[in-house]
Amino acid sequence: MSFVLYDKAKKMGAKAYKRAVADGRYPFLPVLDDIIDKDSIAKEMNLGLVDIPLSRVVGTSSAGRTQAFASNFMPLMQNGSEFASKWSMLCDAHVDEGIRDAIKVYEYLNFYYVVEGNKRVSVLKFFGADSIPAFVTRKIPKLTDDELVKAYYEYMEFNRKTGVNYIRFTHEGEYKRLMDQVRIAPKHGGEYEEHETVSELINANDTAEGVSSAIRTDLTKIWSDDTLLELKAAYKRFEKAFRIKGGVDLHDVSTGDAFLAFIEVKGFDEVCDMSLGEIQNGIAAMWEEFLVINEKYEVEVSLTPPEEKKNVLSSILSPNYSAAKPLKIAFIYDGDPSESDWRYSHELGRNYIKEVYGEKLVALKITGASTEEEIIKAIDDLVENHGVEVIFTLNAQAVNASLKCAIKYPEVKILNCSLNTSHRYIRTYDARLYEAKFLSGMVAGSLTKTDKVGYIADYPIYGVIANINAFAIGARLVNPNCKVYLQWTSTRKDQNTDVYNSLKEEGVDIIADQDMITPSRASRKFGLYRITSNGPENLTMSVYNWGKLYERIINLVMQGAYSSADADSESKPINYWWGLSAGVVDIILSEKVPADTRRLVKLIKKLIMKDQFSPFWGEIYSQDGKLRTEEGVDMDADDIIKMNWLVDNVVGEIPGIDELDESARELVEMKGV
Repeated sequence: MSFVLYDKAKKMGAKAYKRAVADGRYPFLPVLDDIIDKDSIAKEMNLGLVDIPLSRVVGTSSAGRTQAFASNFMPLMQNGSEFASKWSMLCDAHVDEGIRDAIKVYEYLNFYYVVEGNKRVSVLKFFGADSIPAFVTRKIPKLTDDELVKAYYEYMEFNRKTGVNYIRFTHEGEYKRLMDQVRIAPKHGGEYEEHETVSELINANDTAEGVSSAIRTDLTKIWSDDTLLELKAAYKRFEKAFRIKGGVDLHDVSTGDAFLAFIEVKGFDEVCDMSLGEIQNGIAAMWEEFLVINEKYEVEVSLTPPEEKKNVLSSILSPNYSAAKPLKIAFIYDGDPSESDWRYSHELGRNYIKEVYGEKLVALKITGASTEEEIIKAIDDLVENHGVEVIFTLNAQAVNASLKCAIKYPEVKILNCSLNTSHRYIRTYDARLYEAKFLSGMVAGSLTKTDKVGYIADYPIYGVIANINAFAIGARLVNPNCKVYLQWTSTRKDQNTDVYNSLKEEGVDIIADQDMITPSRASRKFGLYRITSNGPENLTMSVYNWGKLYERIINLVMQGAYSSADADSESKPINYWWGLSAGVVDIILSEKVPADTRRLVKLIKKLIMKDQFSPFWGEIYSQDGKLRTEEGVDMDADDIIKMNWLVDNVVGEIPGIDELDESARELVEMKGV
């Protein structure tokens, strides 16, 4: 019977051999000695006896036996040969008792190359086994700028903390993203702790005199056994479904890359509960995402509105919107617009476009949809029962729900108000408020009598740090001695501390607070104001003109140019990030600001709008003394968005996740710097 199985395995090997030759690939097992040279290896590390995934065993250590196997580890030697006889005997042993003897391998870049035990690997791969015990020696490459090497260094740390060795990513940062996804999953994941342990390792190089051993200190057990089992089971189901779909043939996309993208859309808990069939359906719905998974790391930032010119074919095919057939759009708020300056500013934008388009547009709104389930339910209703074609979700917490619905309803245009979301199914948008904050900082720096200005911020997320830094740079531009004292409203400390009294005790005489008034509260503490004995004296106010942004986007939709007007590649995610020049932000100056200061601010504003001046141009140092931008250099938009540091005239710090109150953590985990 085993000889029959050998013949079947040999045919599988011959098929793989012919396919490789036809594709111009090496048809035999890869040889590690041919892949690396000694100078590229930093050191070797003995990992001892480890259960390794057979899917990651891809080659042999030396060229001695490589041509006995095709690239899929199936045999190529003739029936009746000594090799065939030994393979068949191993086959019988596996059927009768199971192969238990450990092989010896080198691990390099998360792949395994066999030193001893090629036939055992071949037999087990033929039977579709999941793993094999192996004595592993890790060959660690020297750290370079190569993307795969950097990702491998992250893998080594991930492997040390989790023991997981069956997931391979190709991009730096993905192992951390996976750990974050597992950590925030309330049902199957959760927080983890690192415990230092000492372990004795069996050396793979056994000798006749005995077995040598080594002592190593590890950080282990950061996830529970249940979490590890759930992760492995979910990954194996995904791996099978992805292989059935043809994912293994995708260029430069590992199963791990696709698995992470799938989890980031569905959530770790949901994926753990999905059947193989449900995963297959989910993969089919996200297939386009996997095809461009490498491109999606490059977010197209649109700094100015695209030209509004019609695509002739698209305009012919697009509906002619009218009172009889209006474009239906919707806004989803997480609460009552009157109770938040942020939501209220968007509500003004919604009312603006209702006036601009009249009967050609229906602009619905949903209030109070704050959880993912509520947002998904609201979108389902808007699409299925009201025929809505464009949906705006107005806070960063809604991004996951927006993404899931965008995949479910590919014909609906869904946009989320946030920055730096790398998914092509939705677009994100925000205002370049830092330009107005810079101008406001100039006013603060020129009018302070104590050289101490306060700044009250809410969440340490993308874009907010740029606003703080631009404000501080503007203040220093007109007053080199000015310091900006930063307070956060979302930290645990500030729940027990009056931020206003804290700033007053520091000697602050001018404060930058929330951007505009909240309709339901009659407080004058908004914008930039001076502290007086009679209460706040308002000086400037940064203004969001969201209606201008919504008008531009709706024009693209009505012209049939939404899909083609922005990105160089349609596969790239698009972030609209428009500022003063687009009319999306502005600054209002009080008459209490001296005329000369108003004149200076208006002059710099014009230069910014003409792209002749940038707040982040020239020599800029952070609090730690590091030079962030050199003289004569303008900081890239991507670097501005992702700022995670404060300029050196800011007094304060960016809070860590553990310092935030519970209500802020979810948002910061998702969009925090």
